[in-house]
Amino acid sequence: MKPILLQGHERSITQIKYNREGDLVFSCAKDTVVNVWYSLNGERLGTYNGHTGAVWCVDVDWDTKHVLTGSADNSCRLWDCETGKQLALFKTSSAVRTGGFDFSGNIIMFTTDKQMGYHCYVSFFDIRDPAQISDNEPYMKVPASESKITSAVWGPLGEFVIAGHENGELVQYSAKSGEIMTKVKEHTKQINDIQTSLDLTMFITASKDNTAKLFDSATLEHLKTFRTERPVNSAAISPIVEHLSLVGGQEAMDVDKDLYRKWQVEARKFFHLSFEEEFGRVKGHFGPINSVSFHPDGKSYSSGGEDGYVRIHHFDPQCFEFEMEF
Repeated sequence: MKPILLQGHERSITQIKYNREGDLVFSCAKDTVVNVWYSLNGERLGTYNGHTGAVWCVDVDWDTKHVLTGSADNSCRLWDCETGKQLALFKTSSAVRTGGFDFSGNIIMFTTDKQMGYHCYVSFFDIRDPAQISDNEPYMKVPASESKITSAVWGPLGEFVIAGHENGELVQYSAKSGEIMTKVKEHTKQINDIQTSLDLTMFITASKDNTAKLFDSATLEHLKTFRTERPVNSAAISPIVEHLSLVGGQEAMDVDKDLYRKWQVEARKFFHLSFEEEFGRVKGHFGPINSVSFHPDGKSYSSGGEDGYVRIHHFDPQCFEFEMEF
């Protein structure tokens, strides 16, 4: 089956997210626009307009009522998913790099970059409290001064946040006290992306050190390592079978001219979760791929790259029949 090509961005894609039902897919890019699409046919449902800088992150809550976006324009914004109306504006001192809703959809967290003399912070807001929104004051602000946070996700039950840092560290921050619960360093370079399994018991990290690693969410115990020949920009865990999707590639400025032709058409790689072995590749994007996400039913996935396109691929039904029998 041919992939569905979504054309709605003029610059490179930064993140892709499905809602819980999987009927909608959200995409953001460096062109200030946040799009929402029907995942079934690739039709664009609408846009969330308001940011004036590159949009680094997007998330949607459990019941698809609210959308959260973070941008390089020093703001994090809350939107009504259905109407596209901006509900809240959280102003920051530096760019918002990553953010998301907890399981309830009532608490949001986002991180700011370490730049222009400002430290990196993790901010927590309760969106049920109008005073926090109007005063632009989070109920908790946790500093992360040692190294910038480049990716972060909520842990099980919203008890803590798992943050990946520029120096390769993984840190658990308590969502109640802000204290550091656990800290490990398995990567040698920046962590580009963190995504959890369906039941939140595990998560996968994607790093510039050419590896993706699987961890236990509660203990941060390192479980598996998946190696590639290029930096990994994003990695996702299939919700129904023991498969991983890894995407990546190097920036044009870092690529030797002799290797350019090999680099320019980047592939999505699939690994077996238990055996750590690559079993397939899918080509299509021109240049590095920045984000990948599985559909909640596990039968398709989306990827977004430097070429500004989002591609939705559907798997052959036969592959799931074989996997289930095995």
